[in-house]
Amino acid sequence: MVSLGELDKDLLNEIQWHFPLVSMPFHELAKKFNITPELIKEKLSILKSAGVIRQQSAIFDTRKLGYKSSLVAMKVDSDKLVEVANIISEHPGVSHNYERKHDFNLWFTIATPPGTNVKTEVDIFSKLDGVQSTRMLPTIQMFKIGVKLDMNENKKQEIKPSEEKKKITHVDFVASDEDKKYVRELQKDLEIIDRPFLKSAETLGITEEQLFEKSRYYESIGVIRRFAAILRHRDVGFVANGMIVWKVPEEKIDEVGAKLGAFPQVSHCYQRPSYPDWPYNVFSMIHCKSHDEAGDVAKTIQDQINVAEYTILFSEREFKKTRVQYFIEDEFSLEKPVSQQS
Repeated sequence: MVSLGELDKDLLNEIQWHFPLVSMPFHELAKKFNITPELIKEKLSILKSAGVIRQQSAIFDTRKLGYKSSLVAMKVDSDKLVEVANIISEHPGVSHNYERKHDFNLWFTIATPPGTNVKTEVDIFSKLDGVQSTRMLPTIQMFKIGVKLDMNENKKQEIKPSEEKKKITHVDFVASDEDKKYVRELQKDLEIIDRPFLKSAETLGITEEQLFEKSRYYESIGVIRRFAAILRHRDVGFVANGMIVWKVPEEKIDEVGAKLGAFPQVSHCYQRPSYPDWPYNVFSMIHCKSHDEAGDVAKTIQDQINVAEYTILFSEREFKKTRVQYFIEDEFSLEKPVSQQS
């Protein structure tokens, strides 16, 4: 685990949620922290080199871009788990792939481009040697998505539903060829230089201010969730990444989901399908520094949402964690990674 000073922690908190969309963002951050831009860039470069910062870029809403996606749970023979996980990880649409401690021991997310069928891909995976059963768990309703790891131990937020849901303007959005060009540029990892947006603006044939205007518009309609830094959880001490799954009565799902989404400790919250062998229908993610802390957080949340049955699935092993690269069709071969192995 990387050793972090107080300035490092405060800076990481800031760029996870409030990265400035201006021509010289590191100068803007320097003003906020009352230090020089050179020191800001030096600090961030060190944190990036150390693996603390995974990426700084626009974070897009997969569904708004027309992609089809699903969380998938699999029961895999223990002696085949690594082999199956590695094959699945080769698929370019798989962004997260974890072993979790449960009979359903392999969990991954997959997204496929507009006009494709995500179930077709999952069906191919289901035929791999060692896979006993597969459950697709697509989002029925999203209550919250937005990871922010609170780096400051001295300013921890109280465990209560205190966050307001971000307001967006609902419009029918279908990505045009021009939109796709913007997405390809904005999803790139931001360089730590004085004017990191200039190259993308020049590539698109526009000014930096026009790029920011388009970004703000995308954010206002929910195409971009935010522009921010993504951290590597384990490298900053958040080793207990727990998926709390709740068995919620149908008539209470909206109420419970909205309340769960308002807890600052919850980074993701969704309604998903249930099955006879999987009774949980509301999923929430928390990120803690120990299993005991996660258990305490879950119990405190349970006391406030009044749901009797839940369990926590911790990620035991990370096989893959990356970002889907949108609208890179030339590099996206749907069946190649699996068919070559089968």
